[in-house]
Amino acid sequence: QVQLVESGGGLVQPGGSLRLSCAASGSISSISLMGWYRQAPGKQREFVAHIHSDTTVYADAVKGRFTISRDNTKNTVYLQMNSLKPEDTAVYYCRDFVTNSWGQGTQVTISS
Repeated sequence: QVQLVESGGGLVQPGGSLRLSCAASGSISSISLMGWYRQAPGKQREFVAHIHSDTTVYADAVKGRFTISRDNTKNTVYLQMNSLKPEDTAVYYCRDFVTNSWGQGTQVTISS
């Protein structure tokens, strides 16, 4: 089982940026499928982005604004979020698809 710990959330104004990190306790394969999801209050958890080897996929709502990346030497996956909007407010979760492990989540709030 892989333990995942997210960090980097916070409160930012619309148009701002944040970078989320997901640190894995165990070694993650350089080709393993890792992803980010989010859950807003009163809504279902939704897909944000995933990365498999160097291939990335994004939800339409974040395409062009968010970038997922990984550093296998640090067992860490990142989510760079730019041009943030109030509708991006949610708890963001990291997921390891191979073991179906989830992190505890990090709160992102976009508000002026």
